[in-house]
Amino acid sequence: MELTADLVRELLLDQHPDLADRAIAFGARGWDNQLWRLGEDLAVRLPWHTDGADALLLKESTWLPSLAPLLPLAVPVPQRRGQPSERYPHPWIVTTWVPGTPADRASAIHGDSAADALAAFMIALHRPAPTGAPAGRDRGGPLKQVAVGVEWKLGAISGLCAAVAGTEPGLIPSSAAIQTIWDDAVTAPDWQGPRLWLHGDLHPANVLTANGDFCGVVDFGDLCAGDPALDLAACWILLPDLEAIRRFQSADPLASDDATWRRARGWAVWRAIGSLSIAAAGEPGGKPSWGPPALASLRRLTEPVTS
Repeated sequence: MELTADLVRELLLDQHPDLADRAIAFGARGWDNQLWRLGEDLAVRLPWHTDGADALLLKESTWLPSLAPLLPLAVPVPQRRGQPSERYPHPWIVTTWVPGTPADRASAIHGDSAADALAAFMIALHRPAPTGAPAGRDRGGPLKQVAVGVEWKLGAISGLCAAVAGTEPGLIPSSAAIQTIWDDAVTAPDWQGPRLWLHGDLHPANVLTANGDFCGVVDFGDLCAGDPALDLAACWILLPDLEAIRRFQSADPLASDDATWRRARGWAVWRAIGSLSIAAAGEPGGKPSWGPPALASLRRLTEPVTS
């Protein structure tokens, strides 16, 4: 549905009138929600596209306030909740505004500090989740839950990579090498530890940078509890090179477990394939800027290991 600054102001006047006199400006449009800036330090987050967006927003507003103080990177902390109404039939929230540029438009370039920041964020987040913590929608469990979709798209991986690489065929990684990584990942032992808190959607559009370093993480709609390999996979699509990835692996104790690292590599393939598909096909909520980081992550995954 069409969202406008006038609609946002009307919603505020109805339910949070003390905020209605603030300046309102469009902030960002994601897969599930739109973000409208509210003055300098707040934002209004409204479902706009997918059927499940309402539930994801309510989940985020329920659980994130207690997790936010534990995290070393800035995150959007829910402040107010808006109720569905005749004017707008969905829940909505007011959150803090997190400044920065999404990493799909301005990637991290300082490998050491980016690796340290990413590891610190994950170490702080990946703590045992309480009873009642949400399960993920197709994520956080065994890799086999996404195997059908991944294996179907692996047959088209060369074409997806070519659609992003364009006139630079040398950028296209070996499809056989990608298949080998996936086959190894799905045969790795499953996670046997406690269900840990996971962000669930750590791709470049949800991680913010400033001056070449990570400065924030947004969109906790896929917050869930499960296998940390899902989040660990983000190092291949977020960090600038293999040296930074190795530094990240050394810094995060969970990444030192061989089976977890193998599963993380499989989740990295899943993430890259999904991002390439969105970039190539222009699916709703996707952007061409999702393609280059995904292609780069596959090249890092398949790069020969040197001593």
